[in-house]
Amino acid sequence: MQLSSDQLALKARAAGLANGLVRDRAAEIDRTREYPWDIVEALKAEGFMGMTIPKELGGQGRSFLDTVLVIEEMARSCTVTARIVVEANMGAISTVMAYGTEAQRRRAADLVLGGDKPAICITEPDAGSDASGMTTRADKRGNRWVINGRKHWITGGGVSRLHLIFARVFDEDGSELGVGGFLAVRGEAEGLRVSKRETTMGLCGMPEGELVFEDLEVTPDMVLLPPSGFKRGFADLINAYNSQRVGAGTVAMGIAAGALEHAVAWAKSREQFGRPIGEFQGLQWMLADMQTQLTASRLMLYAAAESRGPDGSAFPDPALAAQAKIFASEAAIKIVNDALQVFGARGYSREFPLERMARDVRMFTIGGGTAQVLRTLVAGKVLGWKLPQTRDGYAGKAGRG
Repeated sequence: MQLSSDQLALKARAAGLANGLVRDRAAEIDRTREYPWDIVEALKAEGFMGMTIPKELGGQGRSFLDTVLVIEEMARSCTVTARIVVEANMGAISTVMAYGTEAQRRRAADLVLGGDKPAICITEPDAGSDASGMTTRADKRGNRWVINGRKHWITGGGVSRLHLIFARVFDEDGSELGVGGFLAVRGEAEGLRVSKRETTMGLCGMPEGELVFEDLEVTPDMVLLPPSGFKRGFADLINAYNSQRVGAGTVAMGIAAGALEHAVAWAKSREQFGRPIGEFQGLQWMLADMQTQLTASRLMLYAAAESRGPDGSAFPDPALAAQAKIFASEAAIKIVNDALQVFGARGYSREFPLERMARDVRMFTIGGGTAQVLRTLVAGKVLGWKLPQTRDGYAGKAGRG
């Protein structure tokens, strides 16, 4: 794919920041598990927070593809920084930009441009891949909604201010209206509490938190309601994951690109049997396969980032996003593992970045939709069937004609 001169300049600017401040801080962020507020300030200064926010709201109105270019460069050096860029431009913020009122859009834009990484709150202790099984509820009481429930594995829990909360919606008479999206700003809304932080294998500077909602009151101006309303609105709101999946796949691909760079440099400099190990055909073929997988991942992610859903939405096509994330995340694990192998015992040491990359990259076949769930989504598109996963609904509701 041919990038424009503007995109090449954007990519070079991102690489400059990544190769300087970001790369120097990556190991420390991993070691201390502290959120990198200094890097957030640098991202703000470069205009990498809220790139996709429209110009009239203070953003740059850039595309998802532009964002992908920046994410890849950051992920080569620091996975946590790349994740910040993803969620400051995709997911919750793009959902608010697509479906929010003018006041909601301006409030969200101000927060993100000021350095906030919004949190999208769907996953619950007993509702992971089965998001429709959520139990968090929003009950209508007079002119407002009261939310009670619990969410976990919320990326940014404890550092994010803007939260997009998904909950089952009930009218005052107790009748269920569907699933809705509600906005809450930590520090301004009473009833939103971070109860714990997970101790994760990788991505150590990005908190994954459990949130508890205890009579969290949401006024009508903070209800994110797409045109289809509560009954069918969940399908519209969940489209946010299509952009976020492209972002997550790009982080994995960027980690792989960084790992390959390290492996190539090592293969040229490390000598055994009196010559660089890169002269041995076994390693040459490993590097060739790594580059091939990386190139394929990049092309799939670029195509998904530029696509639009079949309904004409502002988000990437669900099937293309799913395929790109599946392929890129699984290829990235293989590339990083092979890069570590090129280093031998040194790759297993924390003295080198491959060990950190191997822990970080493992997340991306899990978060944002597991590789298995996404395969079901793709299979449904291939077959032209709806593939419900409930035990009693599969055969009768698969839509076979």
